[in-house]
Amino acid sequence: MTMLKGKKILVGITGSIAAYKSILLVRQLVKAGAEVKVIMTPASKDFVPSLTLATLSRNPVLTDLFEGDAWSNHVMLGRWADIMVIAPLSCNTLAKMANGQCDNLLLAVYLSATCPVVVAPAMDEDMWKHPTTKQNLEKLISVGNRVIPVDSGDLASGLVGEGRMAEPDAIAKWLDVFFSTREQLKGKKALVTAGPTHEPIDPVRFVGNRSSGKMGVAIANELSHRGAEVTLILGPTETKFELNGIHLKKVETAAEMYEAATAQFASTDIAVMAAAVADYSPVEKAPQKIKKGEGEWGLQLSKTADILKKLGEMKKGRQVLVGFALETNNEKENALDKLKRKNADLIVLNSMNDNGAGFGIDTNKVTILSKSGQEWPFGVKSKQEVARDIVDTIISEMNG
Repeated sequence: MTMLKGKKILVGITGSIAAYKSILLVRQLVKAGAEVKVIMTPASKDFVPSLTLATLSRNPVLTDLFEGDAWSNHVMLGRWADIMVIAPLSCNTLAKMANGQCDNLLLAVYLSATCPVVVAPAMDEDMWKHPTTKQNLEKLISVGNRVIPVDSGDLASGLVGEGRMAEPDAIAKWLDVFFSTREQLKGKKALVTAGPTHEPIDPVRFVGNRSSGKMGVAIANELSHRGAEVTLILGPTETKFELNGIHLKKVETAAEMYEAATAQFASTDIAVMAAAVADYSPVEKAPQKIKKGEGEWGLQLSKTADILKKLGEMKKGRQVLVGFALETNNEKENALDKLKRKNADLIVLNSMNDNGAGFGIDTNKVTILSKSGQEWPFGVKSKQEVARDIVDTIISEMNG
């Protein structure tokens, strides 16, 4: 586990019988050369002794915001770490994290952390499968956190089933892979478009669509995590996003997005056109608000410039160009046609007919098609997980 050497890892421990595994995890991380600090919730002290964890981590264990005359600076802790690992994550702490509660030091550090956060849940099977637990996990994932899958086996209740915290060795290996992927696209430049475009009719009305930009932003963040220098061209959206180390250019119209994308493309290695660009724009924009009159009123539209097609014409050498195809009928046929006509390397196909796919939601279901004839179907996942699948496929295409 060479990638853990020198890494700063913050281990959070919550009130669960699985907390005993955290002792083994801390020991393994320190042996691998990581610098480890431990934060415990008050409830976790009923399951494991802080002295043991302090001895193994070689750092004082933190529990309270105030201990004697000392103040635990939760903001600096979240900035100190390369990653925060909460293992085990109890059902109670999961609910608090999902709803932004802050009644102990661990939650204060989580809410102020600028580093990535990964959780390893641990709970009884019925709790694990409860709809509220699933919703809370989806909330965590939707804001960029990662979840290490639970194991199946003997549970504290005496039952056998899902809900066991992953073994310390598996968590350590997950962290090793996590850090190794951060170098995959080092030195590469990436361009991503996201969100809708708004084509003005008059100063208050426009032609647009329901895109939130969530999918494209998730891809931009994932490319950045893998080490790429990312430029994101974002259309008008009210959704608030966290963009760490990403160059952001905001645009309003299809023409502005076309100009920005074509200007950037020549210097990029990877371009992902995830934006829902308007196909048509009003021929004329009224300088004043159009008043309601008698009778009918018509709107003349003209085609907007095709960004993906233009980039396909510009594409040279080993540049990788990725397009999106949102279809409602003849999905695969239409996507393959688009792949060929636009000279793209990959097309990400999703269908409005699939549950869990579409505009404005936190999940997606995609099939990735390549110009070489390969096909990768994926089930319904969070858009963050879909972004990882897409970036994995891009890297495979670059190395292929």
